[in-house]
Order: sequence, then structure tokens, then C-alpha cells
Amino acid sequence: MDHDSDLVGTGEGAARELRGILIRSFQDADAAPTDAVAISAFQQYENVYSDWDVLMRSVGAMSSLARHSELLVADIGGSVVGAVAYFGPGAMPRAEFFEPEWPIIRMLVVDPVARGLGIGRRLTEACVARARRDGSRLIALHTSPAMKVALAMYLRMGFVLDRTAPDRFGVPYGVYLLPMV
Repeated sequence: MDHDSDLVGTGEGAARELRGILIRSFQDADAAPTDAVAISAFQQYENVYSDWDVLMRSVGAMSSLARHSELLVADIGGSVVGAVAYFGPGAMPRAEFFEPEWPIIRMLVVDPVARGLGIGRRLTEACVARARRDGSRLIALHTSPAMKVALAMYLRMGFVLDRTAPDRFGVPYGVYLLPMV
């Protein structure tokens, strides 16, 4: 488990200090809060996706990814404020545009009230650490230009566009890879 005893972030122009951001494994009791964070994180895209209701059913069941992946949560003071799923090499099910041997990052979400604190990056780094643990030469994810903040973070971290992925509810996606150095 990764743990920060001290993290300083900014929000709405005012500096705030938060202690105790913990990246940890998902537990059954995290199901409802994880699903709620996922829904909250995606609300900003309501007018972007063509079939919002279908997408929300999928997003709102994020906790179900724990059946096939290492689901990780970001916890502040006992509250889930973010989550991500790490699918190791060969883990199924996976979309056909991901090679079977690639570890993949899925559904990175951060509660809007906790954005700007580095939680998305910490969750991504936790997945990268697992890919290294698994002996992988790279890690993959898919995202959309519509997700400007997430895409910019991935690019800063060194992810590069490998190929296009099928549109999802009218929104273009690409597959991005991060080589392990």
C-alpha cells in the first residue's frame, strides 16, 4: 500500500492541506462509495456522450471491476475520493484493442471535490508500480480528448498514442502506452 502523511493541494484559489491520502486495495464496504465517486466524476460529460443513461449504468457499477482486476481506491479520512482498476497481463475481460499481454488501467475517477490534489496521478502511479511488479515492458489505457485534464496528465507522465479505439457513445478514444524504463 502507498501512503502519504502529508499532501498539499490547491482548490478554487485557496491553499488547503490534506493529511492522510491513502491509496489502498478496494474492500467490499467500498462498493457504494466507489460507484458514487465514479458517477460524480463523469457528471461533467453528460452532454458529451450520446447515450448517457447506458453509460451511467456502466460507470455506476465501477465496483464490479473488482471481480476481474485489482481495484484501488484513494481514501482520505475513511472516505473514498478516487478509484482505478488495474488489469494485469492476461486478465480478462478486456477490450479487443488491448493486446492480451498488456497490463491496463481502467476507469480512473476522482471525486470533483478532491481534484487538484494529485490523486489521479497517485492512482495511475500505483497501476504503473503493479505493471513493474508483474514484469511488464509497458502499460496501456484508453482515453478521449474529451477528458482534457486526464489526457494532459497521462501525456505529462509519458504515455503516447498507439492507436485509435472505437468511439464510445459518439466520443472518440485512443489507446495510449507508457513504456517502462
